Amino acid sequence: MNENKKTGAVPERKDIPDKYKWNLEDIYASIEEWQKSYDSIHERIESLKSYAGKLGEGSNILLAFIKDEEAVSLELGKLYAYANMKSHEDLRETKPMELAGLAESLMVKYSAAIAFFEPEVLALPNEYINDCIKNEHELTRYEFFFRKLLREREHILSHELEVMLANVGELSSVPENAFSLLTDADMKFPDIKDEDGNTTELTEERWYRFSRSKNRNVRRDAFMGIYGTYAEYRNAIAALYAGSVKGDIFYSRARKYKNSLDMALFSDNVSETVYDNVVNTANTYSARLMHRLVALRKKISGLDDFHYYDLSAPISEEPSERIEFDDAVDMALKALAPLGEDYLNSFRKGISERWIDIYENKGKRKGAYSWGSYGTKPYVLLNYDGTLHDVFTLVHEMGHSLHSYYSRANQPQVYSEYTILLAEVASTTNEALLLEYLLKNSTSIENQKWLLNYYYDMVRTTFFRQAMFAEYERETHSYAENGGILTPDYLCGLWEKLNRTYYGPEMVIDPELCAEWARIPHFYTAFYVYKYVTGFTSACAFSSSILNHEEGAVERYLKFLQSGGSDYSLNILRRAGVDLTETAPFESAMKLFESRLNEGVEVWGVNE
Repeated sequence: MNENKKTGAVPERKDIPDKYKWNLEDIYASIEEWQKSYDSIHERIESLKSYAGKLGEGSNILLAFIKDEEAVSLELGKLYAYANMKSHEDLRETKPMELAGLAESLMVKYSAAIAFFEPEVLALPNEYINDCIKNEHELTRYEFFFRKLLREREHILSHELEVMLANVGELSSVPENAFSLLTDADMKFPDIKDEDGNTTELTEERWYRFSRSKNRNVRRDAFMGIYGTYAEYRNAIAALYAGSVKGDIFYSRARKYKNSLDMALFSDNVSETVYDNVVNTANTYSARLMHRLVALRKKISGLDDFHYYDLSAPISEEPSERIEFDDAVDMALKALAPLGEDYLNSFRKGISERWIDIYENKGKRKGAYSWGSYGTKPYVLLNYDGTLHDVFTLVHEMGHSLHSYYSRANQPQVYSEYTILLAEVASTTNEALLLEYLLKNSTSIENQKWLLNYYYDMVRTTFFRQAMFAEYERETHSYAENGGILTPDYLCGLWEKLNRTYYGPEMVIDPELCAEWARIPHFYTAFYVYKYVTGFTSACAFSSSILNHEEGAVERYLKFLQSGGSDYSLNILRRAGVDLTETAPFESAMKLFESRLNEGVEVWGVNE
């Protein structure tokens, strides 16, 4: 593939060489091999039901079930990951979509088969569980697992009701699946004129580039094309989102949580104090820092009126040369060098073993992610387009994957997966290290301006924007829980209010922006996005200690990566020196932002 060849057309997948695609054949050699595993696992899932009613008959029975269940879940994880990643290669292909549907149904069947486990264990006396762990050496490693489970006692239902909820699981995934199909496959955006006057296809992946165009007409047309299209679909998407919120409320009430936020925080053993720290910090500092940033950008840009599509406009010369993917890897390795040779070798391993699906193709799932299971390599989906932003995306997603790599290599299966709360820490630490490397090696005032502006965007999108998302989710769920109807008008009105609060009086709120909520896929995993803020905050602390060469900083960080889910997330972070129940880490991140705003005022030489 000639990376230097630029064309307005998005390539077909068959036209991209294999070396730029992830190697899913490491999981299954072919779809036929996947099918064989799928066919054979049904009986193994059914056999798990034979343990129902017997877990109290001795530690040997309890251990036997756990071993059998782990063997089944190991293969099931591979089936599910392969099918979904395969379908994301081209959402127009029906066969992979069929596999993903089969895998989804299989997960429901598996959940129903083991639904007896939690209520049956919770019906047993604590003394029995403690004796089993004491008497059966192999159960010792599951002590924290059982401790977490027993904490869930008041939220676990009877066996019959657990089976019912497991069977409802397939229905509860409909809003998210429908949203994905609508926005990834069916929704079409208009063509626009690029900077050279050429007609080009508008896609979500290309929005990043167009939103940073020097040509304001291109920025505006891209904004109107993307956001205007979502506004046209706001009625359908509002119905999907309302269905997702109703599902959250249904489960929270069925399981006797205080509300849906309480349910979302409970499994991580996170108090609402942490969520409040996120939203309150953003609200406290939005007028002081975000409004200041908007005013600064407006003054530097020399614009009479300032719109959302001007937020990312270049206020310095952006590097225009396309960054070849191999060069991006080299840049990443240099930036991550402070983490040590073992980390760098693991990164190189991911490249050589083709963990990454690199380039955009027609029908490919938009965005980027890291995925896999205990029985697979940690894969990365990218839509790499040669920008410096894409280099940040590379180190971000490899941060996720290397976190998974270290966790799975150092933890037993039961603790191999870290929580989502911890997931954004490693990825954002990588971004912070890359940013520091680039700032340190800047050789001109113009490069320094661009990097500072990139940092401003990072704080805006990773801290304030995600905090705004978190506030939006809290408001919509609370409104619905109190009998409110999530109409398109309500959702658009709330979004407008939040944008005015966060961005301030200097920014014009276009009608199309009020429908931006309809564009956010993370809203279908409720109360997920606040973890970007906690991840950013923790990453600031980690990267600072590593770059300042604090004694034991690298060792503590690598130990954090190796910890997986072996303890509650906040405990793992506390051992690494970050306490998210306190305001100090959040305040520290904001102080850094303020100091870099002051630096920007000096570099650009403007009067505030």
